[in-house]
Amino acid sequence: MNKLHVKLLMGLIALSACNLEQEVEIDLPEYEVRPVLEAYVEPGERYRLLLTLSAGYFAPLPSLDNLLEELLLDSAEVSITHDGVTYQLENTLLFDPTTQKIYNYAAGPNDLVPTESDLPFELNITLPNGETIRAETRLLPQVEIDSVVIEFPETGNPGDTLARALTYFTDNPNTDNFYRRMLQLNSLDSLPEQDFVTDDRLVEDSTIAFGTGFNYKVGDTLITTLYHISEDYATFLESVDGAAAANGNPFGQPSPVISSLEGTANALGVFTGLVSFRRNDIVMRN
Repeated sequence: MNKLHVKLLMGLIALSACNLEQEVEIDLPEYEVRPVLEAYVEPGERYRLLLTLSAGYFAPLPSLDNLLEELLLDSAEVSITHDGVTYQLENTLLFDPTTQKIYNYAAGPNDLVPTESDLPFELNITLPNGETIRAETRLLPQVEIDSVVIEFPETGNPGDTLARALTYFTDNPNTDNFYRRMLQLNSLDSLPEQDFVTDDRLVEDSTIAFGTGFNYKVGDTLITTLYHISEDYATFLESVDGAAAANGNPFGQPSPVISSLEGTANALGVFTGLVSFRRNDIVMRN
């Protein structure tokens, strides 16, 4: 084949490739707006929750002026019942500066979650359209952090100035347990260095350890939080991570968010007891 034939062949291939392009219109189904609930029962804190509306992926973003008005689901009847007492949550705006979270329903400032209880917490919500959301949760026993060990590389090189942190705690081998581990640097309102869910199925003894890379310098404050969580909450968190990963992958299959909420409103979200243990450790060289 001479050079002229090669050029003609390449031209035909390029022309045919151009003809392979075709615009395709996809008729997407109408998005169903659903209530979204975020509610945590935390010892010593007020009964409070965030109730919002979901939005479609292609829906226009609300303006800053009416952001809360369009996202918050107000005018619902909300109550939490525990140990024979029913707490009515008022429709109000509440901001927690520690967690940087916003709530739009809260009980009175003196209506606090007990520090210990084996009794269930029952949530009942009636939306303005008459639909309902129901859920139930309990407080799990607190699991304490036994120790946080700061280690520098044992190379003898004075230039190795970064340390790692090893977090140890004791697991009860007689029960199936689920945990959420969060590690933040210097401030609780910082993005987590680590935030993941795990269980104790592969633990051979009662000691569990979480580690980090050699990323921290002398003077850094590491804030370690260990949550003892329910299996429902662990499943919910893992499904949220899966949905987020699928959303960023054009070739991935859609991944639904798994929620344990009941009622007629077909709501998404979580209602769970949240028991944590937190400690702060300053990175120091021995």
